[in-house]
Amino acid sequence: MITQLIGRMVEKTPTQVVIDCNGVGYAVHISLHTYSQLGTEENVKLYTHLQIREDAHTLYGFFTPMERSVFQLLISVSGIGASTARMMLSSLEPHQIQRAVISEDLVTIKSVKGIGLKTAQRVLIELKDKMIHLFDGKEIQALANNTIKEEALSALEVLGYSRKQSEKVIDNVIQSNPEYSVEALIKAALNKL
Repeated sequence: MITQLIGRMVEKTPTQVVIDCNGVGYAVHISLHTYSQLGTEENVKLYTHLQIREDAHTLYGFFTPMERSVFQLLISVSGIGASTARMMLSSLEPHQIQRAVISEDLVTIKSVKGIGLKTAQRVLIELKDKMIHLFDGKEIQALANNTIKEEALSALEVLGYSRKQSEKVIDNVIQSNPEYSVEALIKAALNKL
């Protein structure tokens, strides 16, 4: 199993890179997330997943081990192949997928092209416990605050503020003080809106 490549990037497109490792060029399929992380450095390190089928051996590359782990979990779900998993990682960042699965955010998962209602439900059911193990303690605490965040967002929407604008402000407030209650969070957000 090829799990990582370190070499010289000789070609780069939004969907694929070619990595020269001591004279051997590996074609590696990548997500848009990885593409944006690669930059212009010639020497690169990619974490890889090798998919072996009867008719092809295909390498998928990821900028971080976390992204590779999310990819591997996604392809373990019935109905999600490597192309769909790569599409999900191109549409959403790995942490966004994790948060959506753990908080059972069906709308976010369904927003990815090629994911229908039943597949999205399967993702949430099959991966919730597995995604929690990819987080460290700090991130789990942030997810616990997600319900408080949603309640505060709903309250601000009722007061006439746009969800997009409110979400940015609330995220900033939560970062500065993650222990806020719903009421304190709404008050702090109102002062900044």
